[in-house]
Amino acid sequence: MKTRKPIGQILMEMGVIKKEQLAKALELQQESGAKLGETLIRMGAAKAEDITKALGEQFDFPVVDLDSTPAAAEAIDAVPKNVAKQHNILPVAKDGAALTVAISDPLDLYAMDNLRFILNSEIKCVLAPAESITEAIERYYGTEESTVDNMLQEFTDSDITTSETAEGGTVAAGAEDADAPIIRLVTLLISEALRSRASDIHIEPLQNRLRIRYRIDGVCQEIDSPPKRLQGAIISRVKIMAGIDIAEKRRPTDGRIGIKINGVGLDLRVSCLPATNGESVVMRLLRKESILINLQELGFHEDDYKRFLSIIKRPNGIFLVTGPTGSGKTTTLYAALNELNRPDKKIITAENPVEYNLSGVNQAEVKEKIGLTFGAILRSMLRQAPNVILVGEIRDK
Repeated sequence: MKTRKPIGQILMEMGVIKKEQLAKALELQQESGAKLGETLIRMGAAKAEDITKALGEQFDFPVVDLDSTPAAAEAIDAVPKNVAKQHNILPVAKDGAALTVAISDPLDLYAMDNLRFILNSEIKCVLAPAESITEAIERYYGTEESTVDNMLQEFTDSDITTSETAEGGTVAAGAEDADAPIIRLVTLLISEALRSRASDIHIEPLQNRLRIRYRIDGVCQEIDSPPKRLQGAIISRVKIMAGIDIAEKRRPTDGRIGIKINGVGLDLRVSCLPATNGESVVMRLLRKESILINLQELGFHEDDYKRFLSIIKRPNGIFLVTGPTGSGKTTTLYAALNELNRPDKKIITAENPVEYNLSGVNQAEVKEKIGLTFGAILRSMLRQAPNVILVGEIRDK
């Protein structure tokens, strides 16, 4: 096993510090418990760039100058800003399923493991000073002129009134205007959910406040929420976008929203459930382009990938994909269909609802109101002589 040189020795060999400075830094380090590099920077004996170069030599990591090396747009898009800020990392390049990120601390194993888990990608590292990474995060991700926080401040500073409609719904004054605050707020909620890579938006009326949460990587995270008085107007706006009757508040209702945010096509499945303090609304975000992936991009280990491929290519049999909400069941199934979708195959699906349109696949959507159930579709599809069938859900009855 190769023994790493101490960073102090590397810095002396680089001519950055002298032996006396190293001895003084080691003495101060024992007192403070800080890292040697940080101690040398505070002493003025070394610069952040010097420490980064020394760490690169110590751990055999490439060093990158973020001021002169541009980060790839697809790499930036792959990592949400909140994740980049949390770990102070900058994605700089993307090659298939592998993502190269700039880090400042090669010993931060937690950050690397967390990134691999969150992004389901192979992570390669390059080094850059921490301050350079922080500046680059703001430079590449930027700050939106309109954010949810700004909108909430606008609501706090202005007097927005709501009123009942003839149909029994609630709207904000001027809500028919595309620039109305309520319309902009709902659009921004969806936009920030997309940017945060959230799978769901939860709008939940509580007794004394309105709570809005994003589900990110399977975990609900609360965001700053609008005043309780805007609850009815926000929910009505979502229902209008989803084509749901705003007067129907006694029964569960469902709808669908098609929208483009920053050039990204989104389908949102909307579910409204009457609750004690008002209607609870959940919007499931379905990215149109994210589903069109191949199996190799799912992040399987090589052995698992080969095993899965052999299963789906068998001439007969059945396999089940199970998991909690937002775990990637639909993505996995659609990726399998993409792999099997060939001119010599007839593929039929039974879904509720059809989440994405797949070219070359016959997709049937369940419509309970007219008796088009999973069972009815299954009986009919078997008479269509399919090679492959996909059933979206297995029900008890």
